[in-house]
Amino acid sequence: MGEELMSGTDARAPQLIITDSRVCRSYLVGNCPHDLFTNTKQDFGQCPKHHSEGLKTEYQEASDEQKRKWGFEFDYLRDMQKHVDECNRRINTAQLRLEKTPEEMRQTNAMLKSIDTLTKSIEAGLKEVKLMGEEGMVNLAVQEYYAVQQKMALKADDEQRLKTLSDTGGPSGHQKLQVCDVCGAYLSRLDNDRRLADHFYGKMHLGFATMRKSYETLQKELRDRQPPRDSYHSAGDHGMNGSRGGGGYGGGGYGGGGRGRRGTRGRRGGW
Repeated sequence: MGEELMSGTDARAPQLIITDSRVCRSYLVGNCPHDLFTNTKQDFGQCPKHHSEGLKTEYQEASDEQKRKWGFEFDYLRDMQKHVDECNRRINTAQLRLEKTPEEMRQTNAMLKSIDTLTKSIEAGLKEVKLMGEEGMVNLAVQEYYAVQQKMALKADDEQRLKTLSDTGGPSGHQKLQVCDVCGAYLSRLDNDRRLADHFYGKMHLGFATMRKSYETLQKELRDRQPPRDSYHSAGDHGMNGSRGGGGYGGGGYGGGGRGRRGTRGRRGGW
């Protein structure tokens, strides 16, 4: 967890106080994002700040008044928002990759129009064949029916091409994929329950699920609070004047982190 050798648990390490900027406040308040995704595709590496179990215990045993004075929840929220925003950007990008390109949309519309035109022409041709047969115009009826059969073949060909484009269209080449809107991983609509369970109970998915839940809960709790302006909460150190995803500390709370384009929640029941 973090730089263990430099934490308060090592006799050789400096004994940091809880308000030291080198202490990981996300670890003190909840879960450091660096610890949630170890050995996964989203491994953030080792936390650059110190994780001290002793300081975490000190924080947990502190009074609510003291916690409000420290205001470490704002640092934790800001830390989580950075990773939630980045995950949402990956989700949006992944969803775009599954969409049809403009050229594929043009081809699809052209084939649909062709199929519709051929369908109407075939129906009209069959009526002509029937009328010619009733009037004894056998030769003309045969010729017309041959023309109708050619149109039927063209229509069947267009329908097959349309099906192929629908199955394989998109830059991903696989329209049977869906993006999990919690962690951004690709899911196949053809996956069985066991494979889906492996995903939903996997470390990466559970890590983002935990982070999102903590983020949304803490965001509501801090909505009407202002962060403290003590020396250890300087604007330069903790981004008091900045924002991510349209959010910030201003306006009586901490905002932003919107997901933008979103897909259906990546569960079998939602497909």
